[in-house]
Amino acid sequence: MSWNFIPVNGPYLGTSEGPVWDGQYILFTHIPGSIILQFDPKTSTSTIYREGTNHANGLAFDAAGRLYACEGGARRVVRYEGEDTVVLADNFEGKKFNVPNDLALDPDGNVWFTDPYYEGPGGDWSLDRANKELEHDSVYKIDMSGDSPKVSRVTFDTTRPNGLLFSLDYKILYVAQSGRLPEEKRELRAYPVNDDGTLGESTVLHDFGEHRGVDGMVLDTEGNIVACAGFEESGPGPAIYVFSPSGEVLERHPTLLDRPTNCTFGGEDLSTLFVTNGDGVLMRAFTDRQGRLNYPSA
Repeated sequence: MSWNFIPVNGPYLGTSEGPVWDGQYILFTHIPGSIILQFDPKTSTSTIYREGTNHANGLAFDAAGRLYACEGGARRVVRYEGEDTVVLADNFEGKKFNVPNDLALDPDGNVWFTDPYYEGPGGDWSLDRANKELEHDSVYKIDMSGDSPKVSRVTFDTTRPNGLLFSLDYKILYVAQSGRLPEEKRELRAYPVNDDGTLGESTVLHDFGEHRGVDGMVLDTEGNIVACAGFEESGPGPAIYVFSPSGEVLERHPTLLDRPTNCTFGGEDLSTLFVTNGDGVLMRAFTDRQGRLNYPSA
């Protein structure tokens, strides 16, 4: 089955990101506008769900339906509770994070997130790399089991990690290693999750070479990785890839619109794929796959 992607909302000026399904609407971020939009698939209209999000990028729900975000402009990871914002982490060992990008939650409610330094998405200050305090671009885990959140670094081989996603059994963390410089890798990696909450040595599932690699991704109920990648500048072009857990390319669906950034399944049976892109467009395609989401479950 070919997936026919059609624009259903936008374009907004600048990048849209972080789509999540709440059971009725798609929420997604407009990074430069510091807003979260709420898209209604029944009417194909959107309204502002939240303002003043500090250039929020990735979003995620926990199993209880609480919304989490990477606020790149404020260099922090947060949870939204009504009109309030709960800061879960804003530094590592006393140094500000780079520009927190995307996040995923495990069954225990711990928050895992990527912290690359991309120039620009955090606001004007992030254009200047002199504002980078950490010497590394890493993946982190926020342990939520204690009286207060505890942050630990879990990757030591990443440069500008981007999207991340757990396998069906939560024993593997998939990470998009998404460098921009020629010497940086553009790979989809799989890290085993150890019993103590650390990560083991990574395996490269797919190497995109010199071309734009994976940005955001979502899992289907068979454990396959549905990922946004590619652009018009080089390589096979913008597309949604479906990778098996071992990295085999099962399918590739061109998006036509450039630079797909992130995706999630939605709709009544979680078979509709919603995709954001670098020009602020929300796209939709009806698929023959079903998403595995933390919330709501299929």
